[in-house]
Amino acid sequence: MNANFIKERKKALEKQKRSLEEQLSSFARKSKSLNGGWEALYPDFKGGCIEEEADEVEEYDKRVSLEKMMAEELDKVNLALKKNKRSKVWHLRKMRKINFKGTLNSLSAGKIL
Repeated sequence: MNANFIKERKKALEKQKRSLEEQLSSFARKSKSLNGGWEALYPDFKGGCIEEEADEVEEYDKRVSLEKMMAEELDKVNLALKKNKRSKVWHLRKMRKINFKGTLNSLSAGKIL
């Protein structure tokens, strides 16, 4: 795993995160009570008849399902970003160890850097 792959993956994940948040914000809002969660907004069709109220309930039910699915996907993206960050740290540590070992090997062989 190289540093360029990690950077490219991070960019792709951040783009996906922005897209999901933009889509979610069109019919839901970030919840203040749920830690980092989202909650679907109740639609208002501006009507008083029973059919329109039934449509509002049906639309809200669809929004809740979609919000849940997209919020779970957003959680997966956030987790992947965290793992990507850990991979970058791991990669940097590994490279330092290799460089350090290479320096020690050079010094033990009598080579001066």
